[in-house]
Amino acid sequence: MDELQDLKDRMERERPVQWEELPDIALYMDQLISYMPRQLIRFDDSNSLTPAMVNNYIKDGLVPRAEGKRYGPIHLGYLTAVVALKQVLSVRDIGALMGAGRALEKSTPEQYAYFRDALDRALSDTAQSIDPEAGESDLAKMALDFAVRSYANQLACQRILSILQPQDGKKK
Repeated sequence: MDELQDLKDRMERERPVQWEELPDIALYMDQLISYMPRQLIRFDDSNSLTPAMVNNYIKDGLVPRAEGKRYGPIHLGYLTAVVALKQVLSVRDIGALMGAGRALEKSTPEQYAYFRDALDRALSDTAQSIDPEAGESDLAKMALDFAVRSYANQLACQRILSILQPQDGKKK
């Protein structure tokens, strides 16, 4: 099926650019918004990044404040991670995850590289599970397999995040 082959191909090859390939000139908001869709796989505009979203992510502490009205590689790196993670995590959970990453005292380029590597592994693993030769009768089974895997990953992620964010100052 051509659509499945296209999905598999995109999941195998499309990745956010490496840190060194991010624009090294500061971007204004409209340039930032037009650049970001290149960073992640998208099939439609339903979850397009908007200036209001960027401002909210900054206000929530997920993305550093702009330098003047200009955004550099640090902003692009953080926004790439936030836009991807927002598909599966709450803003609170993304904040906890990023806070834990900052606590490791790794530089932003190192954190971004880890994110890219983790995304690369996940996309590659998922692409391997796509059978482009599957018939229509197999699509529901394949979708169920991905949904169940997402459920299991979400359970593990939520539990680990709750360990990172102990209630009342106690480790669980």
